[in-house]
Amino acid sequence: MPFRELSAEKIRSRFRTGLSGGKPLRFPGAFSPMVAMMIEELDFDGVYVSGAVVAADLGLPDIGLTTLSEVSQRGRAIARVTSLPTIIDIDTGFGEPMNVARTIEEIEDLGMAGCHMEDQILPKRCGHLDNKELVSTEEMVRKIRIAAEAKRDPNFVLIARSDSRASEGLDKAMDRAKAYVDAGADMIFPEAMMDEKEFEAFREAINVPLLANMTEFGKSDLFDYKTFERIGYNLIIYPVTAWRLAMRAVEDGLRSVKEKGSQAHLVGEMQTRKRLYEILGYEDYNRFDESIFNFKLK
Repeated sequence: MPFRELSAEKIRSRFRTGLSGGKPLRFPGAFSPMVAMMIEELDFDGVYVSGAVVAADLGLPDIGLTTLSEVSQRGRAIARVTSLPTIIDIDTGFGEPMNVARTIEEIEDLGMAGCHMEDQILPKRCGHLDNKELVSTEEMVRKIRIAAEAKRDPNFVLIARSDSRASEGLDKAMDRAKAYVDAGADMIFPEAMMDEKEFEAFREAINVPLLANMTEFGKSDLFDYKTFERIGYNLIIYPVTAWRLAMRAVEDGLRSVKEKGSQAHLVGEMQTRKRLYEILGYEDYNRFDESIFNFKLK
């Protein structure tokens, strides 16, 4: 069955070890379980579940309209098919400190290896847009403390995201990050850095693992892996890359079908049925019933 081979506890332990391995881990975003399976087959280090992508896939803007159940169940569906660690975006924690505690318990139970929570107020917005508003440092510290207390597995990675660079400046952003570490954050996610020097400044100031967000069309340049290896970052996420590639292909393909009246000219650009079944492990289901995979594929 398409469930991960390792327990959530084992996956979290490996994730913790990987964060201290001296090389950045690479976590592409997965918008579906199948994408997570491809990420694992392509030998990436982990899987990321973007709150913005979950919202967009539901036809909603990234302003905090999704619910804990919508996000956590998407995360569970993705995490269950891979033995790679899955980290998930919980926006502002889905409420006040009591809600944050429940959120942590839920996503830990559903197999996540970690999550990140941000310091915006609702309605929130994408971290690379202007005019974000923040909660006070004290309020965010309270949320982080509650989240840290709610963890039951010490290897579950609690990531504090700060969106303060844009509104408060780099120095204040680093001050916030230090307070979040003192409150119990295991990792810091400095959002929307303007250049390589700002990423470096965070590395010099913060003594816990750091996450770099390489989202397209944002404030940060798209630096390569070697840059973050040199700077000393621990984790790189590519949150929306797969979704954007897929949606562009879907839109272009559907336009072409409408114009030409058939999809025949597009078949060569499609994933084949054979490749789909390889990723799904279709033939492996024959151990339950030998009539499942008893045909030949072109």
